[in-house]
Amino acid sequence: MSNPPVVPSAWRSLRQLTQARIALGRAGTSLPTSAHLDFQFDHARARDAVHRALDVQALRPGLADFGLDPVLVQSAAGDRATFLQRPDLGRRLDEPSRQALAKVAAGPSARRDVALVVVDGLSALAIERNVLPFLGALLPRLKAGGVSLAPATLALQGRVALGDEIGDLLGAALAVVLIGERPGLSSPDSMGIYLTWSPRVGRNDADRNCISNVRPDGMSYETAANKLFYLIGEATRRRISGVLLKDETEMDGATIAAASPEVLATAEGAGAKSKM
Repeated sequence: MSNPPVVPSAWRSLRQLTQARIALGRAGTSLPTSAHLDFQFDHARARDAVHRALDVQALRPGLADFGLDPVLVQSAAGDRATFLQRPDLGRRLDEPSRQALAKVAAGPSARRDVALVVVDGLSALAIERNVLPFLGALLPRLKAGGVSLAPATLALQGRVALGDEIGDLLGAALAVVLIGERPGLSSPDSMGIYLTWSPRVGRNDADRNCISNVRPDGMSYETAANKLFYLIGEATRRRISGVLLKDETEMDGATIAAASPEVLATAEGAGAKSKM
């Protein structure tokens, strides 16, 4: 008996507009073989991204080019298997990391506006591909805006909330977490950005602003950097984040002027006054 012919979907022209799995057609009552194989391949890529270890040594030279020498820290989840099974442990530092950051924070320092936290999360691949180009777009904006940075950190086996403890230990007014997002079948390399005003243990998702799907096939680095710069300025000026702070930027950047260096300059001492 011959295989049933592939019947194209009437909506197949819409596929050029999205990477989502739509209008795949059918062969009898099943998916066409090509669509089934594509699904298996993308599922394997997503699984690989979740289990992949962050290549710290390959990342460090690029961070050094930006003048960043991040402190390497580890969550309380000691290995990848524990990290995947115990999300709670990924939200807290292990004791050696906590002591290391406390020592860094005890040194002489000026006002610290932002603690920049790079976290492997659920896709180390996303960090390896996206964090350096994104920082290339972001850091000149922060420098021009007079935003001071706490010592950067590079965290392993971490969840988003790990940035709260790190930002608190470093005495920063804001924590900005760059993290690998949960892989999708069409996006194993998506990076998320989370901003929290007055970071401390116990903050929840309602206290954060999120910029998602930062990657070449998603939100561009320039757009994401504009949005984050705006949110940093508004969070500093208004001393809030999360559901209380709305992203009012336009995709063309027309309202980015609201987060001008002058806005940031009005919040003198924000880092020292961040504990509410």
